[in-house]
Amino acid sequence: MSSKYQSREIITKAICGKGRKFSTVTHTVTPPQNPTSILGAWIINHQYEAVAAGDGIEVIGTYDINIWYSYDRNSQTAVAKEKVSYVELVPLSYLDSRHRSSSVEVSADATQEPSTVEASVSGDGSVLIRVEREFAVELVAETKINVLVVPGGSDFEDKDFDFSGDGGDYEDLDPDLLDDDL
Repeated sequence: MSSKYQSREIITKAICGKGRKFSTVTHTVTPPQNPTSILGAWIINHQYEAVAAGDGIEVIGTYDINIWYSYDRNSQTAVAKEKVSYVELVPLSYLDSRHRSSSVEVSADATQEPSTVEASVSGDGSVLIRVEREFAVELVAETKINVLVVPGGSDFEDKDFDFSGDGGDYEDLDPDLLDDDL
């Protein structure tokens, strides 16, 4: 480009980090009676928050596990309830090293709410609950970007700029960096 164009650094708030993590965890719940069989298991009251943690984001949360079970040779039923606390460290697969750490804000979105995928009675009378959950996290902060400055920018629209580089071939784009909401 001609020397009449200049580049400037500006400071803006932007998404400077992203990550996603799917996990499967197993919880043990011990009902007051020895269960004969599991009639249902579900998770309710999920609450969580995100906090910055080194090169990742911690999702700190709780949920209630409810297990409907039969006991006394399938002649009685009851519901066992237990509150579970967890901390899930979600690593950032992308992180802009130029972000200002003093301006960091983090957020998490449960892309898959915790859900029971299996519940089974163990030999000692406790119930093993396998739970799947997934979180997507973002780190927003101030960062520096470079912009093209056109002196006398009022005639900018009349200029014929080609920003596509090699003619618009998008085969080299990394699909993991594309926004899922588009």
